[in-house]
Amino acid sequence: MSNRYTNVAIALHWLIALLLITNLLSGLGRDWLEDVQGLDPMPLHKSFGITILALSLFRLAWRLGHRPPALPAEMSGGMQRLARANHAFFYVIMIVLPLSGWIMSSAGKRPLEWFGFFDIPKFAVERGSMAASFSHETHEILGILTAVLVVLHIGAALYHQFYRRDRVLGNMAPIFAGQKD
Repeated sequence: MSNRYTNVAIALHWLIALLLITNLLSGLGRDWLEDVQGLDPMPLHKSFGITILALSLFRLAWRLGHRPPALPAEMSGGMQRLARANHAFFYVIMIVLPLSGWIMSSAGKRPLEWFGFFDIPKFAVERGSMAASFSHETHEILGILTAVLVVLHIGAALYHQFYRRDRVLGNMAPIFAGQKD
């Protein structure tokens, strides 16, 4: 078993992370962007969301065919379970969060475009319906949970790199793989 992720997995991780954090900021900061800056972040937010969904489905398929590196042997069973749960929850979020946004947007009047190049088909969801309301609530709750999970994920990576010094961060960020104590 390899001691790090494949180059494809690493590229997908960082690309999805960048898009996800950008979308968190644009979603949570929407009112400020609109009211103070006069910007409408939603077209870009929706395009990034569809991109996150597509990349995440590809990443999941890649993960199923390419085993991740083993967790450090000295990591306790509890920490290993937490790490696995963290990764599983991220996969759920990377798929359900954009999917709920897509369903929510399908109930809107505006077309759902991908970076202005083409329209994304809408789900048959009516404005004010239970599906529209549920997807809206799901999207908001998962957005907040994602922000918390991202902070915890970054904190855990830094903890492993600089406190435990077990080089877990080097599995996904090769620049840290060879770092000495």
